[in-house]
Amino acid sequence: MSYYIYILFLIIVILIVSGLVGYKKLATHYGILANPNFRNLHTRPIPVGGGIVFSFVFVFSLFFLWWLNQISDDLFWALAVGGVLTALFGFLDDLKDIRASIKLVAQFFLSGWLLFWVDGGPLLSIDWIPVLVAIPVTALFLVWMINAYNFVDGIDGMAVSGAVFVSGAIALVLLLTNGNSEFFLVFVLFLASTSTFLFFNWPPASIFMGDSGSAFLGYIFGSLILFTVMSGDISIWTWLIVFGYFFADTTVTQLMRIILVKKWYLPHRSHAYQNLARISGSHLKVTGAVVLYNVTWILPLTIWSVMKPEMALFAAVLAIAPSLVFAFKYGPLLSSS
Repeated sequence: MSYYIYILFLIIVILIVSGLVGYKKLATHYGILANPNFRNLHTRPIPVGGGIVFSFVFVFSLFFLWWLNQISDDLFWALAVGGVLTALFGFLDDLKDIRASIKLVAQFFLSGWLLFWVDGGPLLSIDWIPVLVAIPVTALFLVWMINAYNFVDGIDGMAVSGAVFVSGAIALVLLLTNGNSEFFLVFVLFLASTSTFLFFNWPPASIFMGDSGSAFLGYIFGSLILFTVMSGDISIWTWLIVFGYFFADTTVTQLMRIILVKKWYLPHRSHAYQNLARISGSHLKVTGAVVLYNVTWILPLTIWSVMKPEMALFAAVLAIAPSLVFAFKYGPLLSSS
């Protein structure tokens, strides 16, 4: 790994720490605060919208990789422009709630931007899938990723610790298989950005990332999934494994809310992790438990899927099955009981 990556890593940490310290003061002064409500499970107002800081710093670091010819034009423009637009729109939503229909239109616009740079996505390379199916499905996938990351941002540290884990796990996979990949550099810098913010968001959180952060994470991860699957650097099975808990929780929760005739598109607190945080009275215990699960169960399965590609599907089942059971048992059904 070239020396400039270490320098960029350090610069990212310094910029995000100083930026968040300043932003917290501004947010408190101008009232950009998340007040206690039924969903966030907090007892005091906390500055929100901090995601705009690490989002912009990460894009800033991408510019240097691009300037140094370390990442392709397609990857840079897809992540940088789409990421900035996502973060800005999310920040507007943090300042003033935007209607769900308007957000959905914006998310499909972002999907179109990404599809342009990934040549329509990996589904287009499958002969038996028509173009009129492949394009909308890929667009829906990105929209789902953006919203899914918002769904898991319900208690201190949950969404950001997940981003740190995924970034670190994929960086490790690339180091073991293709350390020269342009994606390795991107994930290292994404790890620097998210882990620095986690220092401020770890329970008890002193700042929330808000939609400017959660939507940004969803867009970046969704984009990188498409790019790495198309390039062959990371298989879809490895991505399913590394996101095992989060994919299971968000999918099961939303499906169960639809079955229970709940308004699934409205904010709620019926995710399994939210129910357990409310019952235990501790964000730290729940977030810590998910981190431990990811490190001790999901990470070994992720590495196994790469070292033994023929076992990747089985590893994905082992990764997702416990999470599905957990989400089903402690999710919306528990909230309705």
